[in-house]
Amino acid sequence: MTRNGLILLATLGSAGLLLGAFGFQHIGGLAPCKMCLWQRWPHAAAALIGAVLLFGGPRMLAWLGALAALSTGLIGAYHAGVEWGFWPGPSSCTGGGMDMGGMDGSALLSLDAPLGMVMCDEVVWSLFGLSMAGWNAVIAFALTALWVKAARMA
Repeated sequence: MTRNGLILLATLGSAGLLLGAFGFQHIGGLAPCKMCLWQRWPHAAAALIGAVLLFGGPRMLAWLGALAALSTGLIGAYHAGVEWGFWPGPSSCTGGGMDMGGMDGSALLSLDAPLGMVMCDEVVWSLFGLSMAGWNAVIAFALTALWVKAARMA
């Protein structure tokens, strides 16, 4: 496969994952958690980098595409580990984020709490035992390999 073919495939991969995430959110009604949103930014960067490269941008940008794909893969792997209970996640979006031990009665009865908060340690969708975060990690690491192969081509 040619360098531009690899870049196109990696670019479409990130754009596809990003569109899929928006589809799950807006069509499927699955609101993203904070870490899900973190995973979207590197995909957007990789898609933008790929578009610039396909229109004649500097070849060194392929390494930035690889870095973007790798970073979303690492965030996805971290997120999946949080979902599986391998390690703690950010306290602002995991089970520990709703600690009621230090709250008084009026705070417990308050209606000012955020409604519809999505917890990062809860799996809302999975396929073959992998959550969306897990699938993002697997696919993002494959996209990273495509970017690296493209970057190494003369």
